Amino acid sequence: MLNRFSRGAASCAAACIVLGAPASAIAQKTDAAKSYPIRPVRIVVPFTPGGQPDIVSRLITPRLTDALGQQVIVDNRPGAGSMIGSRIVASANPDGHTLLSISAAHVVTPAVRANLGYDTVKDFAGVTLTYNAAYYLVVPVSLEVRTVKDLIALAKAKPGQLNFTSAGTGSATHFGGEMFKASAGIDIVHVPLKGIPEALTEVMTGRVHYFMAPFGSSAGLIRDGRLRALAVTSAQRTRMNPEIPTIAESGLPGFRYDSWGALFAPAKTPRAVINRLNREVAAALTLPENEQRLHAVGMEPAPGTPAELDRFVVEQLKVAHDLARRAGLKPE
Repeated sequence: MLNRFSRGAASCAAACIVLGAPASAIAQKTDAAKSYPIRPVRIVVPFTPGGQPDIVSRLITPRLTDALGQQVIVDNRPGAGSMIGSRIVASANPDGHTLLSISAAHVVTPAVRANLGYDTVKDFAGVTLTYNAAYYLVVPVSLEVRTVKDLIALAKAKPGQLNFTSAGTGSATHFGGEMFKASAGIDIVHVPLKGIPEALTEVMTGRVHYFMAPFGSSAGLIRDGRLRALAVTSAQRTRMNPEIPTIAESGLPGFRYDSWGALFAPAKTPRAVINRLNREVAAALTLPENEQRLHAVGMEPAPGTPAELDRFVVEQLKVAHDLARRAGLKPE
């Protein structure tokens, strides 16, 4: 009888230890979330300064710094079509102190690049969408074209002699340029550059012939007459430049390519930390003064829930792979 009781007590003790481990882990995660953040928070932007993810990140950091009680800094890590910065965040400690602010390149890059070094779905936890925007099809003012039809006609008259640029192979601007190329049925060469500022410079000099430029980076140049905008990639004309037609109404019916941005944390970041970041980022994006600043550069605040962003990424990955196949792009 004593032996049976001893064995039963030992079994009970073992069960209590097993059951207690998850409870302890949960308590630790809860405590970590309550104390978050305990040091500065870094927002990694995998592009050069001046792009839309960079603009929105720098816009919200003052409000986040005040709300979180720790300095929030922007860390630009450009290169490899957003892969360098994304790898940094994917491998970071999942405690909410390292975040990723990225554009649609997050889903475009996997469609055109092999060996990413991370899994776009499994290695990231969505925090929130940050903005929506359109791209502008811009050309040098020295180029003798005034419309999308003019550009297509010129490219068809000189097959293989014209080129377009992007912020790097696998970037969202590359994908947009390839989509236009495929939709128009033109033979034109891709010239990848390090980032958006470099691409804009090359267009202004006339060394490249078109670029799918984010409005936030190109608006001033268009307004000052240093770039010519032929069309916008959105389904409707923008409220900022209603005089500029869409590509769809300029001879390529059905063409649409939207720009968007989002904030991610490493996978396994505590849900309480994700939820807090979601609330604070949404509050920062919807401050009246921040909304006005985003509108001024052609961007619409677009905060949503973490779950909505995670579903959106899965959907957009499928869209990106389908579009890559249509454009004849294969992962390299």
